[in-house]
Amino acid sequence: MTEKRSEGLHSKSVAVDDPEHLERLRAGLMPFQLVKYFSFTSLGVILIFTFILSWVISRHARDVMLDQSEAYSLLLAENLNQQVFRGFVLPTVISYGKIALSNPEQFQLLDRIVRNATDSMKMEAVTIYDSSVNIISYSTNRELVGKKNMGGIEYEKALSGAPNSQILSSGNIFNLFPGTQAVHCQLKTFIPFRQVREDASGDGPIMGVIEITQDLSREYEAIVELQWRVILVSSLVMTILFLVLLVIVTRADRIMEKRVRERLSLEKKLSHAQRLAHLGTMVATVSHEIKSPLGIVRSTAEILVKRIKKVAPGNENLAEIIVAETTRLNDIVLEFLDFARPKKAKLHPVAINNSITQALQFIEPELKGKDIELQVELSENVGKITIDPDLFYRALLNILVNGIQAMPTGGQLKVTTGVVRSDGSVFIAIQDSGVGMSEEKKTEIFKPFYTDRNRGTGLGLAITKNIIDQHHGTISVSSKENEGSTFTINLP
Repeated sequence: MTEKRSEGLHSKSVAVDDPEHLERLRAGLMPFQLVKYFSFTSLGVILIFTFILSWVISRHARDVMLDQSEAYSLLLAENLNQQVFRGFVLPTVISYGKIALSNPEQFQLLDRIVRNATDSMKMEAVTIYDSSVNIISYSTNRELVGKKNMGGIEYEKALSGAPNSQILSSGNIFNLFPGTQAVHCQLKTFIPFRQVREDASGDGPIMGVIEITQDLSREYEAIVELQWRVILVSSLVMTILFLVLLVIVTRADRIMEKRVRERLSLEKKLSHAQRLAHLGTMVATVSHEIKSPLGIVRSTAEILVKRIKKVAPGNENLAEIIVAETTRLNDIVLEFLDFARPKKAKLHPVAINNSITQALQFIEPELKGKDIELQVELSENVGKITIDPDLFYRALLNILVNGIQAMPTGGQLKVTTGVVRSDGSVFIAIQDSGVGMSEEKKTEIFKPFYTDRNRGTGLGLAITKNIIDQHHGTISVSSKENEGSTFTINLP
């Protein structure tokens, strides 16, 4: 009953620890995860605003360029209006009585005046529309002369006395790559062509519409290049910042995760130690209360054995069973007490090979009874080491008995000692050819109250590990099912 209850307690603690440990680990890392996500999100937002800023800057530069070009066109158009009216309209009316651009002489005169006025200016074309009909009367591009309805709404606005401009552009930052079409930008400015009064004022009757076309492709390309540089530099800076932040966050993430895991591991060990302490107190109390009545029962059974031999010879085996079982229960109680109240190690130099030989001599009869072959390889290089001989003797016996129990039908038991060259520590290897154990069982065998046998407290190997820990050593096991097990003790 005690065995089943202890096994249930152990399995319950394992089932609860793992999910709880993971959940607490996530909770411990959550604040840093939020900081990490906030950092990356901030970088993304900054990058988006950088693109928006580059677009705003390029847009503003484009508007400034257009405003300056439009002002330049208006100034040029006013000057052109003055020269055309004074140099062409007035002389032509006086000489010919009317203006007829179909006359080659009149057309050439107007063309000469326009080209002289726009010479060395950044003008792509100058076009003059008639005031009565939407038709091109003159253009520096001869192919356009005579075409109708080319002015559009801009012509109508200028004809009503409102100067206005129209921009025609194509291309973006992708057109800067080799093999793509070049960017193109034109500014068309429409102004009314007025009669010039004697005081040089330009508010006379509207005689037509002047269209001045400027090629702003180079300026527009410069703005697109500026936009590309802003985006490129911003992206480069953001990439560098992102990589730096990524390195910092990744390193911090590892450090934080490592520290959280260490903290949770320490908390888990502390919790486990506290549970063991409470369990040890309970076991010590119960064992102490059982020990005295158990001694009385055993003493009484021994007296009964003697009396039954006299009164009813042949029936004393019943009392002997009581003595045997009370002896076994007493051993279990003593094992509980040793676990609950471990003895403090009294260390002094001891020849370790001698302690091993004594333990092997003690179990030799049992080895012969179970047909187990013993192989011993004790190194002469192993001298004296500082141990508690009594506690260490018990630890050896626990491992040896565990190996014997793993070979119910016989086998081989091998004990080896030696010195580890790397650090000079002593190792003791106890190898059996028994049933072996699974990976899951290997992680559980040193835990208190774990056992897979019908009888036993599950404390033997747990006590052994406590003894080895007191000697500042380590104990490990390597095993495969049906291939035996090897317990290795390392002592400094």
